[in-house]
Amino acid sequence: MLSVFCHLLSLISLPYTILMSPLANRIQIQQGDLTEMDVDAIVNAANNDLILGAGVAGAIYRKGGEEIQRECNEIGSIPVGYAAITGGGKLKARHVIHAASMSLGGVRTTAKTLRTSTAHSLRLAAERMLKTIAFPAVGTGVSGFPMEECAQIMLGEAVQHLQGETSLETIYFVLFDAVSRDIFQSVWQKLQKDSSSGAAKA
Repeated sequence: MLSVFCHLLSLISLPYTILMSPLANRIQIQQGDLTEMDVDAIVNAANNDLILGAGVAGAIYRKGGEEIQRECNEIGSIPVGYAAITGGGKLKARHVIHAASMSLGGVRTTAKTLRTSTAHSLRLAAERMLKTIAFPAVGTGVSGFPMEECAQIMLGEAVQHLQGETSLETIYFVLFDAVSRDIFQSVWQKLQKDSSSGAAKA
């Protein structure tokens, strides 16, 4: 009995992230409607003025209601490459995190702005102690960023974030169509394979 108790104590002393599920289970890729996700936060592919216009932002506005745009207006413009958080309005998600990878009518999404806005979105979620977050393929719509490069950058940032201490348990990537989903899944499989190969060599 004492040995069991000691074993439990040793588990309690381990870092929180070690006790969580393996990394492969904490990143989920699926085809579907981002605005229907019942998670702590969904991510909006935003412009830095936080105007909910076309694409993902328009869908969030239509389902979430004017309250989200009012909160965005109160925040105002943010730097390109950053993110901001609002409530979820009428959405199932409790929050919307607005990842500003581009400006309105100006700077299009770049690898740098996609990387930093994704990382900032994850940090905001962790600061709020959120457990689940769902991303679209940020920048691939109006901004025309290449889907495969988007997957490489966003999945890479997700892995890096989950390897540290975080409240996030599951990161979802919710893609509009099967082609986009398959690209994300292919990139994710390659990342896992590369990671396994690197660990084996070490």
